[in-house]
Amino acid sequence: MKIKSLELLVILSVLALADTCRAGLQWEQTQIELHPAPGAATAVGSFKYKNTGSNVIHFKSITTSCGCTTAARKKDDVAPGETGEITATFKVGASTGVQQKTVRVETDDAATPVTILALRAVIPQMLELRPSFVYWENSEPAKPKTIMVKAAKELRATSLKVSSSSNEFVTSVSSAGQNEFKIEVQPHDTSHPVSAVLTVQPDNGGKPVYATARVVNPTISAQ
Repeated sequence: MKIKSLELLVILSVLALADTCRAGLQWEQTQIELHPAPGAATAVGSFKYKNTGSNVIHFKSITTSCGCTTAARKKDDVAPGETGEITATFKVGASTGVQQKTVRVETDDAATPVTILALRAVIPQMLELRPSFVYWENSEPAKPKTIMVKAAKELRATSLKVSSSSNEFVTSVSSAGQNEFKIEVQPHDTSHPVSAVLTVQPDNGGKPVYATARVVNPTISAQ
């Protein structure tokens, strides 16, 4: 009985040693969700790891899923017991809504040579236009048409600045309630086709959004 118990202990020890030798980079998490502050230029997440094995692990490559995301590491080799992190940075730009990016990490760890890290950034819509396109048919009365704007409360906008890419249109802005504004768009005349891009920007210097105004030829009914 004692011999069998000793044999079992030896087997368990060998298995435990084998597991230790096979262990490599252990990640605290491979998925991160970020909620950057309104108007932030970047969203940054850190993926922390530890080498729980008995061998040095070498990073072969780290690549991202798009040009708007970068990934950086402070070391190329991770000694046994050593910790570190990979920092992923997403450039927000004009992006809004949920943005999902990945980082592909390749090492010389035979057990897990490739690890995919996922970065999920939730970018709030600061200004919402309803609608974002207004038009008049040729020779239609040149009356104003309305674009409603809803601003996120985090934006703290008190007014809007609207500019037109064409002097064929005039615009005016008025308050329509808390965090809401009304833009009146009017062409000088509708005798000829013309279009303009309207740039809508909050007074606090936040990111602009865009609408389109156009005079078009009347729709021709099928004969």
